[in-house]
Amino acid sequence: MPMTRRKFLGAAGLLTGAPAGWNGAVYASDGPEVRQVRFGIIALTDCASIVMAHELGYFKKFGIDAVISKEASWAVIRDKLSLGENQATHMLYGMPFASTMGLGGSPVKPMIIPWQINRNGQGITLSNSLKGVKSAKDVKPLADKARAAGRPMTFAMTFPPGTHAMWMRYWLASGGINPDKDVSLITIPPPQMVANMKVGKMEGCCVGEPWNARAIADGVGFTVTTSQKIWVDHPEKVCGFTEDFAAKNPKTVKAVLKALHLASVHIDKMENRPVVAEVISRPAYINCPKEIILGRLLGKYDYGNGASEQDPHYMIFSARNCNVPTKTFGYWWVSQFRRWGMVKGSPDYKTIVDRVMQPGIYQEAMKELGVTVKAPDMVPTKLMDGVFDPKDPERYARSFAVHTIQA
Repeated sequence: MPMTRRKFLGAAGLLTGAPAGWNGAVYASDGPEVRQVRFGIIALTDCASIVMAHELGYFKKFGIDAVISKEASWAVIRDKLSLGENQATHMLYGMPFASTMGLGGSPVKPMIIPWQINRNGQGITLSNSLKGVKSAKDVKPLADKARAAGRPMTFAMTFPPGTHAMWMRYWLASGGINPDKDVSLITIPPPQMVANMKVGKMEGCCVGEPWNARAIADGVGFTVTTSQKIWVDHPEKVCGFTEDFAAKNPKTVKAVLKALHLASVHIDKMENRPVVAEVISRPAYINCPKEIILGRLLGKYDYGNGASEQDPHYMIFSARNCNVPTKTFGYWWVSQFRRWGMVKGSPDYKTIVDRVMQPGIYQEAMKELGVTVKAPDMVPTKLMDGVFDPKDPERYARSFAVHTIQA
């Protein structure tokens, strides 16, 4: 059955009227049901809040003995969470929806989002052979010519229903390119992107940092756009749990969220980011020189094509209600599954979003910390080429000239 707010609170003992009793330490009666929690991560800058919650002792503060497990790909992340080998995980925003819906070959395994890890900070990198390209409209004649010759241009993303796939699709479609018909769209794990670009496997890719910056440092590509230029303050990664684990272990889930809150606030203090970059750069985590990570973590963007800027919309982990599992974003995601033919027929948007997105769990965890969060939800949000109204996602999905909607 779907995880409802009342079910979660009842399991956590929060419907009795008894005070939570938290004062900076974990009482035995309020401690997590499961102390040993294994967290999956991918080698990306936005694993930072999970890593720092571990390194700074915040998980231990709330009774969690954490193990951080660097995984090889997003498919492995999904599978290890589904099988219970990992109990919580760094996840692409679309993955819990895809697993809950059984999309893309994934077995049906309901998952929840009680925590959004970060916003902004991804990029689309093109091969140096395309320098001079400024938008997808510039790519369109090249893509048409390559397809006519029987050698379609190739672009890579990291997981079919994930964020990088959606940013790549959205950007290509903005230039009139159908990603399912006009080019070849392939899947490559984030840490392998630069190596594959070096050997000429693709003309472009969408990936998280630090791999866009790494492509520039290695002289193989340039950043044509960032995800925040497609959608300012867009949602990116989440901390995901299976619905079953969360229902059985509500205190454990809340303990994880409390630790992530402290780590996220720490990371968003810019004076802390140099040390954060050093920690996450280590071989156990990203295995990339800290200097390559730090620049964009500070909002300093060298695009590798002569352009540079101090981007005010750099990656955030706590600011601007970053962590609230906002249903607006869930509706957008399901609308994109619809737009790109990943679901046949109009999906039951509300049932899916209500099942996956769990703002009630988030709010209860923050309440116990004494943190008050008021975030607007189910309100229109602006993207690069228009406005998304979460109250009519089907109309939005059908509004695009470029799509592969199945009736």
